[in-house]
Amino acid sequence: MSRLAGQVALVTGGGRGIGRGIALQLAGAGMRVAVAARTREQVDATARQVDGLAIGADVSVAADVDRMVGETEQALGPIDLLVNNAGVGGVRRPTWEQAPEEWWGVLEINLLGPFLVCRRVLPGMVERGRGRVVNVASGAAYLPGAGSTSYGASKAGLHRLSELLARELQPHGVRVFSISPGLVRTEMTEPNFPDDAPWTPPELAPRLVQALASGRLDALAGRYLHAEHDDVDDLAARAEQIVRDDLNAIRLRR
Repeated sequence: MSRLAGQVALVTGGGRGIGRGIALQLAGAGMRVAVAARTREQVDATARQVDGLAIGADVSVAADVDRMVGETEQALGPIDLLVNNAGVGGVRRPTWEQAPEEWWGVLEINLLGPFLVCRRVLPGMVERGRGRVVNVASGAAYLPGAGSTSYGASKAGLHRLSELLARELQPHGVRVFSISPGLVRTEMTEPNFPDDAPWTPPELAPRLVQALASGRLDALAGRYLHAEHDDVDDLAARAEQIVRDDLNAIRLRR
């Protein structure tokens, strides 16, 4: 039996794309899964596939977040794994041509959203002395090629939030991870990249999330982990070295 059997996972942005794949993977490992997103039809469809709980919610709205977490805990029990996957790509126009609310709206979903959900879920994890959080960041956290300044800024902020939270929560038995799923072909990415782009196989991010949920890589909390470029077995074997040499980290080197 899987060590994840019976554990509870909440996946935001779980109605389609990467989030849907993560929900399916975790359910396949025996977890009880709640999926949340703004589009109710999509989360309903995913929830039916995983025999889970569907919740319509906007992670940038505190009242929605409170309701989302409350419904999950009431229906499934305490949350063992939180996957902050909900996100938007931002507007691909010159920054100076964007309205402030248009630019800031991306950060409200991609950065404020994970903060609000963590703020609601973490007290229970701390009280129980266990739990894991996976924040779906992006290579845009450190690469300058993002097509949207709001997107790159939001993902850089999300990665740093993950690293700081991991350090803050380490004494409480709660682990926080930051991952890049790679360039996965989804409704958000497909219009912006050519067919011959270096697409990442869609199954890799869900597999990485399952490995993180299992506890195999707890020593690497706060590290930047890439679904395609980091092999799970290799990460587990080199965990001590990675921590000692401060690898898989976004750092200024002089």
